[in-house]
Amino acid sequence: MPARFASCMRLVPYWPMPSTAVLSLLASLAACGGGSVSDAFPPACPRAGILSDAGSIIRYRPQAPLGGQDLTDMTLEGRIIGVSGKCERESRNKLGVTISARMRLARGPAAQGRTVEVPYFIAVTEGQRILDKQVATVRAEFPRNADQVRLSTDETHLTLPISRQKSGAAYDVLVGFQLTPEELARNRQRGG
Repeated sequence: MPARFASCMRLVPYWPMPSTAVLSLLASLAACGGGSVSDAFPPACPRAGILSDAGSIIRYRPQAPLGGQDLTDMTLEGRIIGVSGKCERESRNKLGVTISARMRLARGPAAQGRTVEVPYFIAVTEGQRILDKQVATVRAEFPRNADQVRLSTDETHLTLPISRQKSGAAYDVLVGFQLTPEELARNRQRGG
């Protein structure tokens, strides 16, 4: 018997009743209804984390000599330092997930200006399959006399399919910087 009816069934006595008691019982059962969508089964949330190969970024000035990328050529250094979010059932077969990332960004010696835009992504995976990937940009403004900022990205809303057989726990939500192939290779050499 579905769990949503268990509390209603406790109201049903097993002995004969007068007609007013039957009417009262029918009113009680009508109030129980069919149960709400929110108590059909628990909406387990997906696991959220940072993709290790894409959790940091170092950018160099474009005119830097090939292979000569040292500290004096660096324009930006960044790290994703956290992921936060929440989830709630949107309907019987849809789970709404809201997620954002926290970052620490630093201007390098070769940086021009006090504003930088950094692309990042949020991807939904199921096992080894990527189901969805959204790329966005975070804009950071460095105040005068400060070369580091901490910020949070805007919240991103995702809708995931769920059922009694597949809860939100079947999914992973991964966050990382949207890197060039060279930046990704450099991160892998350094070990993320």
